[in-house]
Amino acid sequence: MSRHRRAVPRESSILVAGRLRAQAMVRSVRGFVARSPRLAAAVRRLRWGYPRPGRQGIRRWLPSWRQLLTLVVGTLGLLTGVIAFAYERTQIPTDLNSFATQQDNVYYWADGTEMGRTGQVNRQALPLSKVPASVQWAVLSAENATFYTDSGVSPSGMLRAVYEMVQGRDTQGGSTITQQYVKNAYLNRDQTLSRKISEIFIAIKLDSKLSKQQILENYLNTSWFGRGTYGIARAAQAYYGKDVSQLDPSQAAFMATLLKGAGDYDPAISRANHDRAKVRWAWVLDRMVANGELSAAQRAKYTVFPEPIEPKRTIGLSGQTGYLVETAKAYTAAHTKISPAQFDLGGYQIYTTFDKPKEKALTSAVQNMKSGLKPEQREADRNVRVGAASVVPDGRIVALYGGEDYLKQGFNDANAATVPAGSAFTPFVYAAALRDGVQLQRGAARTPVTPDTVYNGDDKVPVKTPEGPYWDRGGKMAKTANDGGKSWGRISLREAMAQSVNGPYTQLGMDVGLDHVGKAAVDAGLLPDTLGAQVPAFALGNSTPSVIRMADAYGTFAAGGTHTEPYSVLRIVHGGAAVSLDKPAVTQPFSPQIAGAVTQALEGAVQRGSATAARDALGGTTTRDGQVAGKTGTVQDNTSAWFVGYTKHLSTAVSLFRVDPKTQLLVSLDGLGGAPTGQFRTDWPATAWADYEKAVG
Repeated sequence: MSRHRRAVPRESSILVAGRLRAQAMVRSVRGFVARSPRLAAAVRRLRWGYPRPGRQGIRRWLPSWRQLLTLVVGTLGLLTGVIAFAYERTQIPTDLNSFATQQDNVYYWADGTEMGRTGQVNRQALPLSKVPASVQWAVLSAENATFYTDSGVSPSGMLRAVYEMVQGRDTQGGSTITQQYVKNAYLNRDQTLSRKISEIFIAIKLDSKLSKQQILENYLNTSWFGRGTYGIARAAQAYYGKDVSQLDPSQAAFMATLLKGAGDYDPAISRANHDRAKVRWAWVLDRMVANGELSAAQRAKYTVFPEPIEPKRTIGLSGQTGYLVETAKAYTAAHTKISPAQFDLGGYQIYTTFDKPKEKALTSAVQNMKSGLKPEQREADRNVRVGAASVVPDGRIVALYGGEDYLKQGFNDANAATVPAGSAFTPFVYAAALRDGVQLQRGAARTPVTPDTVYNGDDKVPVKTPEGPYWDRGGKMAKTANDGGKSWGRISLREAMAQSVNGPYTQLGMDVGLDHVGKAAVDAGLLPDTLGAQVPAFALGNSTPSVIRMADAYGTFAAGGTHTEPYSVLRIVHGGAAVSLDKPAVTQPFSPQIAGAVTQALEGAVQRGSATAARDALGGTTTRDGQVAGKTGTVQDNTSAWFVGYTKHLSTAVSLFRVDPKTQLLVSLDGLGGAPTGQFRTDWPATAWADYEKAVG
């Protein structure tokens, strides 16, 4: 048997030659050192010699001062060399980030056809000489008081920015105006160390190339101020409807406030934004005084926040289109990493979940319902508002009604969290009881509950806790209150749900535990911040969920207990590439048996109970989509009327309410449509639901 030797790879001629040259270089250096006694002695003194020879114990491991000095000098030299190399290689880009070539954002229906567009970038370059000094100094006081004396970067800001990046937080606070301009004009907004280093080097070079006036002018013309505007000129028009030269110092301070992030400081977006804007506006004015650009006497004149005008509505978003676009835009902002500034630059294609035929049918159904109003003749028919939403049990929002016209009423009533759900909330009490049972004695084990569990259905029954009667803050004993004061005697939970008997569900909520009820409602799909105070009325719907959330939560029962977060965007494309979009969360808060029991009770409500108006308008208890389940919703003060209904494949909620235009508070529906005082108008939402269901179900 022959033996084979393992093949040994031979070195290439290049490697051999390189190794020989290195060895020759080492011999040459050694020879040079040997011929120079002083140099040889210095090398021996500085040789690393670690662990240190001739030392004992811990001293053997402690470096000498020469070794420490060598290490520090070497490290600094290396760092200096790296920085110098990087600085030398960094070039100021020749192409600005283009604003003029950006596209509109285009929204599409679920079938892929175009639904609407939002405008192009609103930008106008303006010479610095046309910008009032008060505006310039408001911006400098807010963003970079040392602008005219710094070198384009702030060492302390740089260190702070690096620290913030290491901590995984935002880095914007460490930037000078020069750096911010570099980021606006040349770079992207990625929060990465490499981008930050490029920003710093370009800023230093730019500061030596351009005058401070040129940099400030460019910064003011490229900064994002929100409302689709880039640059101070268009921003002044968007927020105050005037030329920038007409802004007073107070308005200038507000414009400077927006530079911190218009998405967080535009007062039109939310009350929280308004509060933040007022605080920072006052701070900017105080900074202007501290920097000597505004006298204390002038500052004393500005004590009232300069309220901006309302945002202008984009033509082309009339009717319901604006509400649909607004909903999809809000979802995009919450579920992608696209910043508001990036979104305003445009170029995004947003493919929504909205179904055009269903949207048309829902709008028609609501308008048919409102045709019965006679606001010219009846005071009770004025200022009536309707919110409606239709959600597939898998979470897709397929249609919504946000108001009469987006261009006339910007507030989206489909997403309003101000209207109490009333007794439409009781299915969540029922689901919580079936899932968690009740606790009749404090500390005792929980007792299971079934649909056949019997409760006292009489009117004015004292509400009890495990310790005894419940006393309200006014010192009165809380009692149940059925609609019309009717007493039902002993009644099962299933039948009490079908007949909308308040008393049993008021007490059931206390027995289950209002915290358990709240958790069940949130598990089903309601938002925690829309839940009402946890008092006995909690079980009867003092919570104020939107119709979108109510439709989605009832859809959890339609889906056999599986909940999917409602969503309005299927996918987003930018520059031909897909944008990362969070997927809606899916949970299983209730078993199919519990969901089925809730559905059975709500089918009874439509068949023979409180929701027969939906049955009558529908012409039966079934649709092409299957059996109908639903629940009306009323509150004791009659400030809202609801109907939420669903089949296996579609859940739809309709809310009806009135708003005082002066206070924006809810007012009673008494007398609506000519009805007698005290009559609940759940028949109107139920009829609108039925008209919609007949068209699409």
